[in-house]
Amino acid sequence: MEKNLTMDKLVSLSKSRGFIFPGSEIYGGMGNTWDYGPIGVEIKNNLKRAWWKRFVQESDNSFGIDAAILMNPTVWEASGHTTSFADPKLDCRECKTRHRADNLIEAHSKGKVNPDTMTTEEMESYIIEHKVACPHCGRFNWTPIRQFNLMFETSRGVTEDGQNKVYLRPETAQGEFVNFLNVQRTMRAKVPFGIAQIGKAFRNEITPGNFIFRTIEFEQMEHQLFCKEGDDEKFYNLYKEKAHSFLLDLGIDKEHLRFKDHDKLAHYARAACDIQYLFPIGWSELNGIHNRSNYDLSRHQEFSGKSMMYMDPITNEKYIPNVIEYSIGADRLMLAILCEAYHEETLEDGETRVVMKFHPAISAYKLAVLPLMKKNHSEKALELYHKLSKEFMCDYDESGSIGKRYRRHDEIGTPFCLTVDDETLNSGTVTIRDRDTMKQITLKIEEVEGYIKDKIKF
Repeated sequence: MEKNLTMDKLVSLSKSRGFIFPGSEIYGGMGNTWDYGPIGVEIKNNLKRAWWKRFVQESDNSFGIDAAILMNPTVWEASGHTTSFADPKLDCRECKTRHRADNLIEAHSKGKVNPDTMTTEEMESYIIEHKVACPHCGRFNWTPIRQFNLMFETSRGVTEDGQNKVYLRPETAQGEFVNFLNVQRTMRAKVPFGIAQIGKAFRNEITPGNFIFRTIEFEQMEHQLFCKEGDDEKFYNLYKEKAHSFLLDLGIDKEHLRFKDHDKLAHYARAACDIQYLFPIGWSELNGIHNRSNYDLSRHQEFSGKSMMYMDPITNEKYIPNVIEYSIGADRLMLAILCEAYHEETLEDGETRVVMKFHPAISAYKLAVLPLMKKNHSEKALELYHKLSKEFMCDYDESGSIGKRYRRHDEIGTPFCLTVDDETLNSGTVTIRDRDTMKQITLKIEEVEGYIKDKIKF
């Protein structure tokens, strides 16, 4: 990651190269919503596939689900979201803008004060004592802090009389908890076992505008491990290591990662920590690992009336399992990967190239097929493109000089470019250029597929 990287640079590159576009842009946009473009959606999908491979496919006794976004409203009573899932917010009486009190304090203190450990009264006292001004108009005239629930409400029913309040889920975890019995029964799962899910969640919160770092609509990748009490500490530490290793294997520099224990634990939590990444905005949460005790299943047992007891088939012991939760946002991981991949390099001729050094498994295109001369080489190049596209994502590019085409693919992170030239027609060989080193090798056409497949393994 470049030292001079800014969010503005990432936003500009993302828009110009098809990574991410502002949401509803032709209508002037909509408060921190973003649309993934042709390149971005491939990278994000590859990140999700890599996560699924690591935590479901390669993980013993782990199973995936895809739970509904709209759930029975009682789910959110049991989870505590209807009563305690709120942000401390206050309004500027001058310009009528609304702000999160914790964000104001953190920004004013430049990170030296942690508002997570403060009560509402303590936050109000800090804002008054330090005369924290409105970041929008610069004046100091605040309403008292109030708690605003973060869940989006909607109604189910076609007539007013038949309407019932339902919520867009603020997290995916409850889908795993309410399906604990279903998964355990149908998969004949024995504790410890895991349930994983990738899906959308929604939070009606004020976002600071740091690109896709925090948005009102986002995608979570979560894994809940159900284990016996007494084994929870062991699995908590194991998942800290697994989460950290996954990030390193994606190519993130270990110097850009750190563990941060929560300063304030939820009443049911036995331990909780984040893995933070050094974003351009500073150290911020990338993912969380939590020892949630048996709180979640116990609450759903209480509110649903259904027993969440697990019976050990060997000892016949009955108990409600504890949960170790590992949660990472696909969008926030996408941002970290964009930051980590971004490099500016000065070449020998003095030219500067921007190159996105993604892990080859994560890149949108694994290979770009380029005819050296459109007139002479495009027919053979298209033949190779269509053949190789059956095996992995490829791009075909015949517009502009070969140097400009290399630069375009450097900027979107394509790890390899294949050039078709006269030697291809005469002797059946092609040139493969490496994105990071810019070195070139010659391969026979029949060797290309195996060479690329070996390079893009994760």
